[in-house]
Amino acid sequence: MNNKVAVRYCKEYEVHEVYNLISDIYKKTEGPDVQGKRVLVKPNILTDDDPAKCISTHPDVVEAMIRFLQSKGATVLVGDSPAVHTQKFRGEKSGIYKVCEATGAKWVDFTVNPVEKKLRKGKIRIAAVVDQVDLIISLPKFKNHELVYFTGAIKNTLGLVPGFNKAKQHALHQNRNGFGEFLVDLNEAVTPDYFLMDAIMGMEGPGPGNGLPIEIGLLLGSTNPLALDMIASRIAGYNPMVVPTSKTALFRKNWLQSEDDINYDGPEINTIIKQGFTKIPISSNNNIALQFVMRRIKFLKKLERRPVFIHENCTGCQKCLDICPVQAIQPLPSKKTHIVLIDSKCIRCFCCSEVCTDDAVEIRRKVFGV
Repeated sequence: MNNKVAVRYCKEYEVHEVYNLISDIYKKTEGPDVQGKRVLVKPNILTDDDPAKCISTHPDVVEAMIRFLQSKGATVLVGDSPAVHTQKFRGEKSGIYKVCEATGAKWVDFTVNPVEKKLRKGKIRIAAVVDQVDLIISLPKFKNHELVYFTGAIKNTLGLVPGFNKAKQHALHQNRNGFGEFLVDLNEAVTPDYFLMDAIMGMEGPGPGNGLPIEIGLLLGSTNPLALDMIASRIAGYNPMVVPTSKTALFRKNWLQSEDDINYDGPEINTIIKQGFTKIPISSNNNIALQFVMRRIKFLKKLERRPVFIHENCTGCQKCLDICPVQAIQPLPSKKTHIVLIDSKCIRCFCCSEVCTDDAVEIRRKVFGV
């Protein structure tokens, strides 16, 4: 791992152009030698949906990376575990499984015989393939995230945790900082060897699943997840120190001593910051005692941003019920499309918003019944 980050302009999804840019970025950032290696390519597939929604890593970026690695003599495997991992999931709607068929890369099911890894605190089960490959290449997507503000290289590693094991972590780590610490712990236990971020099109607003596509026009690469995330979040207009994962990782000083240590190769940062990018509102409430009081005073609790269910948009898929780690969501017995939040149980992890593809969950304040 080094401190180099390369950023290149890329205005459209075209495999040949993306391939050439990956070659340049990988060389400038001294990506690892893949000759004769088994390499896992891990895209970001939050939900298996149309690439135009910018929910997942675009299939053209995945294909370009696969072909680049194959040209260097690697045997490539591809896999991810979405928030709701159904049986025989293969990333078909996202176009990524089709890319695997076209390139000969092997799709891997992360739910088969997961292995246990030790974290700083406790243990976690992750996809067995991490112990069956020589290298992991992570392909995060440039997106907002309701809980950790910006999802990037560090957050993308969570997809190595199969199925509903991911949601369980929200029950164990019930605030932004705690969840950010967990994500850094996970990356310290299993650190991908290279990160290429798809920022050709990103997602602004209520990400990671319900925001709006927005052109960013960039590709970013690094061997260092913290360095990449700090540059990417600045491009989105965030101060990296409000992003819990970056704040925690920089405090630990395992990957960077300071932001000034990043060796940056690309356009002047000020010229590529996305003006007008709709960010997640930053909470100034880091006082644990105050949070405790707010959760228990009815009026104050209504001032918190929380899931609000839009019943007319609901299709009754009930993915939100399946993903909720604390069973804070239930349908009315008489109408399964009328979802109700048990506010006293909700831990504000926003997993329900992540998995809803019908715009039936909004994260906002709900005051006086609004």
